[in-house]
Amino acid sequence: MYQRSGTVGLFSFTLTALAMAMTSERLYAADASANVEHVEVVGQAASIDSALKQQRRSDSIESVVHADGVAQLPDENVAEAAQRLPGISVERDQGEGRFVSVRGLGPDLNSVTINGTLVPSPESERRAVALDVLPSELVQSLSVIKTLTPDMDANSLGGTVDVKSLSAFDHKGLFYTGGTEASYDKNTHQTSPKFSGAVSNRFSLGDGIDNFGVAAALSWQKRDFGSDNVETGGAWDFQRGAQLEEFEQRDYDISRERTGAGVNFDYKPDDLSSYYLRTLYSRYKDSETRNSTAIEFVEPQVAGVLGDAEGSRKLKQREETQQIQSYVLGGERLLGLWTLSGQAGYSRSSEDSPGHIANAAFKGIDDFSDSGFYSNDKPRPIIGQNFYNASQFSLDKVDWEKQNTTDTEKNLRLDLARDYDLSGYASQVKFGGKVSRRNKDNDLDAWVYEDFDDLGFNDAQLNLDRFAKGSVDYRLGQFGPGISGSAIKNLIGGLNRADFYDQTESTVNDFKMSEDINAGYLMNTIDIDDWRFIAGLRYEGTEFEAKGTGATDGDFEATKTQRRYHHWLPGLHARYQLDKNTQVRAAWTKTVVRPTFGQLAPGFVIDDDEATFGNPDLKPLESSNLDLGIEHFMGRAGTVSAFVFYKDIENFVYNTDLAGTGAWTNFSEAHTFANGDSAKLYGLELAYSQKFDWLPAPWDGLLLGANTTFSRSSADIEGFDTARGTQRKRSIDLPSQSDTVGNLMLGWEKDKVSLRLSANYKSAYLYELASIDDKDHDLHVDAQTFVDFSARYSLTKNLQLSFEAQNLTDESYFVYTGHRSYNGQYEEYGPTYKLGLTFTHF
Repeated sequence: MYQRSGTVGLFSFTLTALAMAMTSERLYAADASANVEHVEVVGQAASIDSALKQQRRSDSIESVVHADGVAQLPDENVAEAAQRLPGISVERDQGEGRFVSVRGLGPDLNSVTINGTLVPSPESERRAVALDVLPSELVQSLSVIKTLTPDMDANSLGGTVDVKSLSAFDHKGLFYTGGTEASYDKNTHQTSPKFSGAVSNRFSLGDGIDNFGVAAALSWQKRDFGSDNVETGGAWDFQRGAQLEEFEQRDYDISRERTGAGVNFDYKPDDLSSYYLRTLYSRYKDSETRNSTAIEFVEPQVAGVLGDAEGSRKLKQREETQQIQSYVLGGERLLGLWTLSGQAGYSRSSEDSPGHIANAAFKGIDDFSDSGFYSNDKPRPIIGQNFYNASQFSLDKVDWEKQNTTDTEKNLRLDLARDYDLSGYASQVKFGGKVSRRNKDNDLDAWVYEDFDDLGFNDAQLNLDRFAKGSVDYRLGQFGPGISGSAIKNLIGGLNRADFYDQTESTVNDFKMSEDINAGYLMNTIDIDDWRFIAGLRYEGTEFEAKGTGATDGDFEATKTQRRYHHWLPGLHARYQLDKNTQVRAAWTKTVVRPTFGQLAPGFVIDDDEATFGNPDLKPLESSNLDLGIEHFMGRAGTVSAFVFYKDIENFVYNTDLAGTGAWTNFSEAHTFANGDSAKLYGLELAYSQKFDWLPAPWDGLLLGANTTFSRSSADIEGFDTARGTQRKRSIDLPSQSDTVGNLMLGWEKDKVSLRLSANYKSAYLYELASIDDKDHDLHVDAQTFVDFSARYSLTKNLQLSFEAQNLTDESYFVYTGHRSYNGQYEEYGPTYKLGLTFTHF
């Protein structure tokens, strides 16, 4: 009932919106273009209108978000701006939007480009790029391209997120803006600053007039916030009546610092040529202190039943810095009927985590009797006061780690197009090629400090009393003392680090991977009356190499895998103009995505009868995609559209346990990744947007936007059923795929005031698979609805005051185990309030 009510509500709203659109269309029938000429809008309406114009002209099916008049996206970061688009949802981290999912396909199955060049991922195991590292002030437009033409990289199954940065030709003459903001996090009662600015101007070089442009943008933000968490990780014994084995309470204290800068140059010496240089730098520094308490029952227990339990207190304290650099040099030249264009790109992403406390664990000196819990979905401890007394815990182990990951991508592209006449119809043939070279390296070092008694430490030196740091502010209940990171560092700082080096952990996680792709394509575009057709073929040849190390019962061996594979990817697009404001689109495309670097990892660990390893021999995922839809445009900032889509995905990748099969017959565990036969995804996208400027005042300032995506997926996986001793198949939903995603935006703007209330809904989805024979332990993320409000008021023509309230309903993050009644993870963030001041000249 919980999920169904949300779906029905969104669906009902969408039907109402469509009906309103059809009724109001009569008011535009007389002369839609006249409205465009005379309606004067600012802010939201201008941004929506610019986006719709780009969407309308595109040869692909795409959704667009444009910056408004002060060169700012309507949201805090790129990910949160993207989630307002049809078919788009985001994965959140600590309540902030980070990774983008397109049409129900997970972030690793989509790609991100900045100014046309691929952005590699700073994280060691992923391809997905966390878009919250890109400050909104650096972005002029954001588009999600859902159907790829043959001249585009075919490396996404759901879509390509393309970010365009600010250009001097986006404004006439001198433009500059500067802003400052303060945000307040209600959960931690912390106030955080933000400063940003952008400037652009055109200059005259040679005989030209305003033919050279320079644009620059800078943004800095430091946000202090936190969250409160309780999680079981799925540690339920369902064979004995939903008994809980253990659970953990976590308190996060986080500081995130974002710095972004970009300088762009444009040169248009004449009407026949243009050249550009785009640069972007983004730095994301995340400092996290996580205090936690853990309760492990000696025997699994149901809620309300008491027994003996072991208790522990833990600390994780780390700092990591992600950096993204992107440089793109390109140009275009008209040579009669020919158009020559080219681009060279270089991108580098990195993640650096200097030496830090990965885990410092204090164990209870004695068991805690008469202990239990209540509430299956948000477990709370029933335990004596000794559990909150630091003197009852002693240091057991300290894990110390440092890690560095780099991911670079270099590419060179050349395109040649020629316009020609084919039996009286305007046509264009286009062909070209691209070479890209990608290298990803990971280096992890780990140390394990334990057996402190053998090192000469006495009980008093290891007691938590010596390391305790005040009482933790935990909103979900009593927590007790925190742990001092500096005290832990002082303790292990006096020891010989070399004696505690973990050779296995430090070696098997290191890798070097390279991915070289050579691509070429041929396509033809023809306009026949009200039709436009694009047909073409793309070729991509890939050379992949992975180097790493494996460990078998403490013995190490180097591993190396080299592979070559080829893909021929045809595509056909059609667009038909039904009337001046209505067009139908259809597309059939083939796309490909390589598995993640974590899935392809060349390292392995074999310890007695247990094994864990990546699979460098995984096949790429291939998808045949069919899209069909209709778009109707209604004056300024108005549209209504409907699209259906279908994807047939081959070689779907999933995690599996090979124990009991083949070379792993005598193993109890053999965890790795495998290719499934196929997966299918289909759905319906509905979108509506309109500015009601034809209504009498004050309703003529009203804006309304809504979109809903309904999708379904299925995939077959195979594994060994240990209980039955046989191979077994199982059908699942695609991970990260929500059946329903929806957005509702109600805005109003006129004269000096602009208001916006927005809601984003995402239904529950599969997060992580358990074993083939254990569906009850699959982890699912519950449905979420986020509600935000923003207001802007123009104090003068150039000075604007803004207020934002995010997560007004205090939406939580809930992962459940098999059924909504059983916790996997529950986390609260609280609302955030922001007050800002912006000065703009343009």
